Amino acid sequence: MKDWAAPIIAVALFAFLTPGVLFQLPGKHKPFEVVNMKTSLISILVHAIIYGLLLILFLVILHVHIYI
Repeated sequence: MKDWAAPIIAVALFAFLTPGVLFQLPGKHKPFEVVNMKTSLISILVHAIIYGLLLILFLVILHVHIYI
């Protein structure tokens, strides 16, 4: 059996944390915007940091495993 936790978690986080899809931190006109489908360089950097921290949390600290 293979451990599918890393690819599944990485893809899910990437889909949910893409700036402008579900939310955007910081937004263009507000600190937090929902579903505006626009992005900025600072928003990309903030979302990349959140993505990296959540990956570390799930894969390194919590040792999540999904065997299929």
